[in-house]
Amino acid sequence: MSTEKISEKTGSKNNTSNQTLFGKENYMLMLAGLLVLGLGFFLMAGGKSNDPKVFDTKEVYSTTRITVAPILIVLGFIIEVIAIMKKPKSI
Repeated sequence: MSTEKISEKTGSKNNTSNQTLFGKENYMLMLAGLLVLGLGFFLMAGGKSNDPKVFDTKEVYSTTRITVAPILIVLGFIIEVIAIMKKPKSI
């Protein structure tokens, strides 16, 4: 009886439909965001130096690691937020 009262108050019926929270487009955007994030973290990962006693500034402070990789990571998180917040198309 309590579920009937709740449904009466909200005005919704207790239909068990196969409606998912996210649509196909949302999942595709989430996958794209994860790929961009993965690429950003991969580019940020450091290369191994042949001699651990030598500090190579060109490898550590390269444009790819300092600029491109963080931009890709932030872009990946933005894509993920958009994928979550986007309303799925109604069928």
